[in-house]
Amino acid sequence: MRSYAAVDLGASSGRVMVGRVSPDSLRLSEAHRFPNRPVRVPEGLRWDVLGLYAGVLDGLRAAGAHCGGRLDSVGIDSWAVDYGLLDADGALLGNPVHYRDARTEGVAEKVWATVPAAELYAATGIQYAPFNTLYQLTAAASSAQLAHARRLLLIPDLLTYWLTGEQGTELTNASTTQLVDPRTRDWSYDIATRLGVDLELFAPLRQPGDPAGPLRAEVLEETGLTGPVPVTAVGSHDTASAVAAVPAAGERFAYICTGTWSLAGLELDAPVLTEESRAANFTNELGLDGTVRYLRNIMGLWLLQECVRAWGDPDLGGLLREAAAAPALRSVVDAGDAAFLAPGRMPERIAEACRASGQPVPRSPGEITRCILDSLALAHRRAVEDAQRLAGHPVDVVHIVGGGTRNALLCQLTADACGLPVVAGPTEAAALGNVLVQARAHGLVGDRHPMRRLLARTQPLTRYEPQGGTGRWRDAEARLAPR
Repeated sequence: MRSYAAVDLGASSGRVMVGRVSPDSLRLSEAHRFPNRPVRVPEGLRWDVLGLYAGVLDGLRAAGAHCGGRLDSVGIDSWAVDYGLLDADGALLGNPVHYRDARTEGVAEKVWATVPAAELYAATGIQYAPFNTLYQLTAAASSAQLAHARRLLLIPDLLTYWLTGEQGTELTNASTTQLVDPRTRDWSYDIATRLGVDLELFAPLRQPGDPAGPLRAEVLEETGLTGPVPVTAVGSHDTASAVAAVPAAGERFAYICTGTWSLAGLELDAPVLTEESRAANFTNELGLDGTVRYLRNIMGLWLLQECVRAWGDPDLGGLLREAAAAPALRSVVDAGDAAFLAPGRMPERIAEACRASGQPVPRSPGEITRCILDSLALAHRRAVEDAQRLAGHPVDVVHIVGGGTRNALLCQLTADACGLPVVAGPTEAAALGNVLVQARAHGLVGDRHPMRRLLARTQPLTRYEPQGGTGRWRDAEARLAPR
């Protein structure tokens, strides 16, 4: 049995997990968890990446204590699209900009004036989102930081660089930049040239499983680890790692990776680059073993997290009990609406959306929570249905992985809305996928299918059967804007 540290960074917290793996067993334990709190400064919203790196070092120290000072490998995954800029000496040029920062407002239209939206989608397969790396780079085009930058590293690649001193760009995360061709799995040189993006800023592409260098001597000393400890490139976009940990038995499945965001879609062998797919706002991100993660971004539990913050952090269990007792589908909102992207005033904004669509306005925290969960389940239904239709890929089951698996009401509502059984688990899917890619790189497990069989045998899973028919969900869907 070998020990692997998975650094898994989410939008609100980071964690370092230890996976102990043999060909027949898989155990995951938490070594360290730490907050990820963005900071608003005069120039905008920024990530505290130095605080994150300190949390990673603390976590590796704790992981080593779990394993007698020895780790067989370390892997890092995080959220997508954001990056740090380095100068010619390799020093960081300021804290990375948060994807929720307002600097990209109106930028997409400027990009489309050079490369029309349909043409951009046909070349890169990436859905429109105002924070895509391409739009961030366009917004930063005249900035002093970008003018002085000699290297751009996506967040997990930046932390890997600090751990190892070696630079690379992991492919699954690179695909979210809107600068990669999903057919060639290489940079879209034509798009970059036309939009004035210097691809020399990016370090060479790495595949999941590639070596990313050993921990530096200074890191070994600070963490107390016994070297050498290799760092392995994993699916460094956390969704790529989470999809790798979907415990599916075959090919006819949909997945929903739940957390701050819900990422709902299919695992395909080839991208879907049609105009209909673009209009439906589906994205083609790259996954393990030549796969494509064909999915739609949905606002996710961010809606509830922001409400809970506004309410002063009440007991979540009590809120969910109130929500379960509230009338079903009384009011719903479009959980994919960019109007909910920014932080602040979330209960009021949900109430305003209900009022604007002529629905009853939820008043109490329990009613608003029920509105959010019904709306998320409805968005899951729309995404799963649309993905099957657009890709010509029918499914028999929906797998929910990630933090939303702890929310039994959301899982049951998703089963009801989709009219399909839901299998919930594992909760720490991104960390498990991270660990398994490391283990595979070291010969302990096989490709995706043996990995998934190992997950199904070793991880707790809960099955939810659909109840009540889907007619009421179709009626609720009709209250929202047409597809």
